[in-house]
Amino acid sequence: MPTYRVGYFVGSLSSTSINRVLSKALINLAPPDLEFTEIPIGSLPLYSQDYDDDYPPEAMELKEAIGRSDAVLFVTPEYNRSIPGALKNAIDWASRPWGQNSFDHIPAAVIGASVGSIGTAVAQQSLRAVLSFCNARQMTAPEAYIQFSPEVFRDDGSVAKESTEAFLTEFMREFRVHIERVLTVLPRQ
Repeated sequence: MPTYRVGYFVGSLSSTSINRVLSKALINLAPPDLEFTEIPIGSLPLYSQDYDDDYPPEAMELKEAIGRSDAVLFVTPEYNRSIPGALKNAIDWASRPWGQNSFDHIPAAVIGASVGSIGTAVAQQSLRAVLSFCNARQMTAPEAYIQFSPEVFRDDGSVAKESTEAFLTEFMREFRVHIERVLTVLPRQ
């Protein structure tokens, strides 16, 4: 069985991000043949087309990290019914300059946590629209709108509620299947 390298984005820059805690849980529950590397987004300058002829090192590192990945996983909060500006900025850098889109044909999954009862449903729809334009091959089901509770999600990545653990395990299993399906048809260069 091949090992797939998954680059993951945590959409929040907060040092106390509940989505970072969720990412730890997802990694712990993932099939063993998925290898995870976080793709950091906090040091990127704001994207401007003025940089297209001379990308700064932080943006080149971002594009290279995506290039080393077989798939990407987005774990994001919802800010004002959309995605955080830092995450959108990272996507803008990675998808430019025109014709050098790092997300083209890459298998992708979207998930997020919030303390609210609808999780990150609206942010995920916003992110999916952006990823569609970037031609990422998105896993469309199962959808995962996670209501975060510190009683359920522990800082070490363990999950205290059996039904939540089972759901997240299935989400990651489906993501692994999605990666293999996409890469069988469209191998990454």
